[in-house]
Amino acid sequence: MLRPLFNRRLSFRRRWKHLIFVLLRIFVLPTLRVVMRFKVHGLSNIPPAGGALVIGNHVHNSDPILMLSATYRPILWMAKEEVWDLPVLSWFATQAGAFPVQRGSFDRTAIRTAIDTINEGLLVGMYPEGTRSTTGGLKEPFPGASLVAVRAGALIIPCVIVGSGDLPFDSKTKRQRRGYPRVEVWFGPAFMLRPRTEDGRRFSMAELTDAMMLELARLLPEPMRGLYRERDLSVSHPAVQRDDIVFPGG
Repeated sequence: MLRPLFNRRLSFRRRWKHLIFVLLRIFVLPTLRVVMRFKVHGLSNIPPAGGALVIGNHVHNSDPILMLSATYRPILWMAKEEVWDLPVLSWFATQAGAFPVQRGSFDRTAIRTAIDTINEGLLVGMYPEGTRSTTGGLKEPFPGASLVAVRAGALIIPCVIVGSGDLPFDSKTKRQRRGYPRVEVWFGPAFMLRPRTEDGRRFSMAELTDAMMLELARLLPEPMRGLYRERDLSVSHPAVQRDDIVFPGG
């Protein structure tokens, strides 16, 4: 938890913000446990140092904050550029290390920022689906996350949140449960994406994106798997690699 504070490769600003994050989490995490019976699973899958891409499902506006609170290392989220149109949200997003992306376009600046941040040894968060799900289940993804992962040679940590759709205030899904909510966050085993098959054929971006989404689906309960509900999740996609993995900047 405190290791980044002594990492000289990180700027003073990065280390100072990490200290603030650690101190805030001491108060935020117990509060979440009381307010929404917040539970975190799989923290051992997050390395103490080194860069990685964290991918997640997205149901509620609070998902980035809850996933950030779940881990002992800050996650710097790629967020829709509309957030920076609102002064208060813009300030909080910037202080949390988030950076904007133009949705629906190939945003080279956002992709470059994500790759550089990972190579700096930090965690970058992305939602492959691009926006919140209206059904609570996984939907059609965009290739941006797989492009970042391949170009950065980054390790990928799948992270899913279950129960946030029952929270009030701006969920696109219909609340299934009223009253005292239960929210859980699960971090799965890290993996990398192989650019080629065993016979030398290059995987397409669609195939690599599919491989990432299957890893998310494996962590979710069946009703939340959406488009991947009927897929075989007993084995990983051929593009998924778990041996000889390295965390950039670790």
